[in-house]
Amino acid sequence: MSARTSSLCQLIRGYLEQECACGDFARLFITRVPKAPGKSAAQQAATPATAGKAPGNAEPAPVLAAREPQPAPYGQTAPEFTPPSGTKQAKLDALRAYIGNCPRCPILVRNRKKIVFGSGNPDASIVFVGEAPGQDEDIQGLPFVGRAGQLLTNIIEKGMAISRDQVYIANILKCRPPNNREPLPDEMSHCTPFLNWQLAIIEPKVIVALGGYAAHYLTGTQTGITKLRGTWHAYRDIPVMPTFHPAYLLRNYSQENRRLVWQDVQTVIEKTGS
Repeated sequence: MSARTSSLCQLIRGYLEQECACGDFARLFITRVPKAPGKSAAQQAATPATAGKAPGNAEPAPVLAAREPQPAPYGQTAPEFTPPSGTKQAKLDALRAYIGNCPRCPILVRNRKKIVFGSGNPDASIVFVGEAPGQDEDIQGLPFVGRAGQLLTNIIEKGMAISRDQVYIANILKCRPPNNREPLPDEMSHCTPFLNWQLAIIEPKVIVALGGYAAHYLTGTQTGITKLRGTWHAYRDIPVMPTFHPAYLLRNYSQENRRLVWQDVQTVIEKTGS
């Protein structure tokens, strides 16, 4: 192996070890990355010595810049969040500060632009919970602002006859999965405690679960959304109404699907007495 190749191997090994220490490659078996083998005596004898350098010695590997320490590396459990006294908004602000620049899911961290915490009225009677941010949400840092978000706004303001700023909107995941893929189990396990705290702080009268992933988590069942929707369930004693995700309606537009969602949100309005 040439001195240049040996130097490159050392650089790659050092980079991977550094990334592993920060948690980004916690699931890769990189401890078995081999060290660059030294030259045999015969190879060293066959290679002319370079002026000012001993034969067979590789150039020193470049020094890697130190990474900034992360508050809660992947795979470690962060201290339990304790909400401060004060208003619900103050408690939500404290939770957002606690999440910080969350590094818990390495794939999401590397692909997201912004964490999408949630938005709306902290004293809301109704909380909408979706699956995960999309591209528009990732750019703006706000939930449901793309095409699906525009449809959700219409559902709230036209179907329920209340303004969007009267409700609170959040997602199961706070970061956009690459290419809008489905959330992974470990990603949900890292992120759902934050949603739990949001719901505990807001204390809504009703939760509307938008789509299968939100419905499965909040109802504790794996029944398909087609069978779940339109029937009441409960999450920690809070009534939950599963319904179709707005993105599903955009992909499967029909008068029947619109009618079903309209029925679901009317049931929610009746439940809250709004």
